[in-house]
Amino acid sequence: MADKKFGWGLIGYGGMGNYHFEKLSLRDDIEIIGTYDINPERQKIAESKGLHAFSSAEELLNDERIDFITIATPNEFHKDYAIRAMEAGKAVISEKPVTMSSEELDEMIKCSERTGKLFTVHQNRRWDPDYLTIKKLYDTNKLGRLFRFEHRVHGSRGVPGDWRNRQPGGGMLYDWGVHLLDQMLMMMSGSKVISVYSTLTHISNDEVDDGFTALIKFDNDTEWLIEVSTNNFISLPLWYVLGENGSAVINDWDFNGKISMVTDWENKDAVPVVAGVGLTKTMAPRTDDSIDDYTMEIVKSDWAEYYDNILDVLRGEAEPLITHTQQRRLLKLIENIFKSAEENKVIDEIF
Repeated sequence: MADKKFGWGLIGYGGMGNYHFEKLSLRDDIEIIGTYDINPERQKIAESKGLHAFSSAEELLNDERIDFITIATPNEFHKDYAIRAMEAGKAVISEKPVTMSSEELDEMIKCSERTGKLFTVHQNRRWDPDYLTIKKLYDTNKLGRLFRFEHRVHGSRGVPGDWRNRQPGGGMLYDWGVHLLDQMLMMMSGSKVISVYSTLTHISNDEVDDGFTALIKFDNDTEWLIEVSTNNFISLPLWYVLGENGSAVINDWDFNGKISMVTDWENKDAVPVVAGVGLTKTMAPRTDDSIDDYTMEIVKSDWAEYYDNILDVLRGEAEPLITHTQQRRLLKLIENIFKSAEENKVIDEIF
C-alpha cells in the first residue's frame, strides 16, 4: 500500500486548479488522470499543458483510475460536486470555503459518513510562515500573555472581476476572510468565541462585500481584530500583536517587522514629550535602557505536508489534519459575522 500511486482528478481548472495540478505533477506518489472545467477555453488550456480534459464531470467521476479529486470551482458548486464525487466512490478535497453554509456542510458530512469516503477542505494558509511565526509567539509565551491580535490583508484593486464579484459565493469574507478566520480559530483552538461584532463594506461592489472588519472576543480574555479590505492605498501591518511584556509587528509578506520587549520593568522614568499643543508622560516612548528590539524569527513550513496527510489518510495511516468539526466552527463564525453586520449588533454566542 505504501508504494501505491493514487489517481487524482480535478474539477475546475482555474487559477487554484492549475496551482494544485502544478504542485501535484512534481510528486511520484500521485498519478494525474485529468480535469474537467465547464469553460471550453479552460479545457483547451488544460490540454495545452498536457492535462487530459474530460468531456464532462460524469465522465471524470466514473473513471475508476481516480481515487480522489480536488474541487476548485466557484464556491457555490462545491457541495454538489462533493456529494456526487463521494457517491461515485471518490475521496474529496474541496477548495475553501468548503461550502456556503453550515447546513450545506452537514449534508456533505452525512454523505461522507454514508459512503465512507474522505471529505475534507484545502485550508492551505495554515502553512503560511507569517501565521506560524505569530502562532509560535503565542504558544511559547515569549511576550507574556498575548491579549490582542490585529490581522489585516489590504489591497487597492477592488474585488477581482470574475465569479468573486457576484452572488452567490463571492465577496471578501468568503475569499480571504475564510483564511484569516481559520488561522485565528486554529491558534485559539483551546478557547471559545464569546462575541462577534462586524461591519461589511461595499465601496467598489454593490453585490458582494469588498471588505469587512470583525472584532472577535474569546473566553480567555483575548481579542482579535480581523480585517480584509480592497480599497486601501496605504496598507496597515499584516500582523500587530500586543503582549504583557512586548509587542510584535509583521508589516508584509516579506517579513518586514520586529519584536519590542521590555527589559527593565522597574525603570519607569519618562521624559515628557510634546503631543499636539500639550505635554504627556503617559504616552512618552520608553527610554532605550528599558526596552530592546529583536528581529522576527521566521517559522518555515512545507505546504506539501497537506497532500502527504491526504495520502496517509487514504492509506488508513492517519486522520485528516483539517476536520469536519473545525470547518463547522469556521462556517458558524462566518455566519455570525454576516449576521452581526446585517443587524448592526454584537452577537453573543458561545461556540
